[in-house]
Amino acid sequence: MNAKKAIIGGTGVYDPKRLKDHQQHTIDTPYGNAVCTIGEYSGEPVVFLPRHGEGHHLAPHQIPYRANLYALRALGVTEIYATAAVGSVHKNLLPGSLVIVDQFLDFTKSRPLTFFEDGRPVTHVDMTDPFCGRLRKKLAKSAEEKELPVVYGGTYVCTEGPRFETPAEIRMFDRMGGDVVGMTAVPEVVLAKELGMCYASVAMVTNYCSGITGDVLTHQEVLDVMANNVHRIRDLFFHTLLAPDHSASCACQTAAQSMNA
Repeated sequence: MNAKKAIIGGTGVYDPKRLKDHQQHTIDTPYGNAVCTIGEYSGEPVVFLPRHGEGHHLAPHQIPYRANLYALRALGVTEIYATAAVGSVHKNLLPGSLVIVDQFLDFTKSRPLTFFEDGRPVTHVDMTDPFCGRLRKKLAKSAEEKELPVVYGGTYVCTEGPRFETPAEIRMFDRMGGDVVGMTAVPEVVLAKELGMCYASVAMVTNYCSGITGDVLTHQEVLDVMANNVHRIRDLFFHTLLAPDHSASCACQTAAQSMNA
């Protein structure tokens, strides 16, 4: 089954009751295997891909990002709606907030970042609009229709993990213009752009970053806030999957071609 739309996230985002005839598939790629679930939602084929693998067993720096994105493209996916658990750099951006991010700062260190290597032509990908503006507008419109408060726009700082950041790092990110901090957006968004897929991400603020309040951050705190709020992202995504597209076309499909060397 070919599917144009996909959701990337944790198991809490995936609701099997909403997908008809859903089946799990293992997709073999040149970068390893990717496991996903394919089904139908109101007649629309949809792919769900658990970013951290089954049972959430992969740390952020261990995720097979290239296999995941390659598999989605092989299935015919052109639109990706992703989730991300993040910390807030600002006191006025409260835990539980949903942020439709539009830019990123990359502080990863050891992850494969591109498909363009091993003899492939040198390619410089345009990242002016890394998180597809067309999909971001669709998400914002859906949020308005669902009366779901969201923050439209924000800079996602992606760190290597799996450790949390130091207060000094958070102060640096703040001064550089960062709004939220997570560990998974890069290289995911970059690889999607390289493959010509539209990619948007809704970041859920699960905590304040270290040093903001003086409290000690725990992983359980992150899990608790995510569990209490993930249904809002799920409702937003499924509403957006069927929403009409009134926005102008985007440049995602040609981003990896316009700057070929």
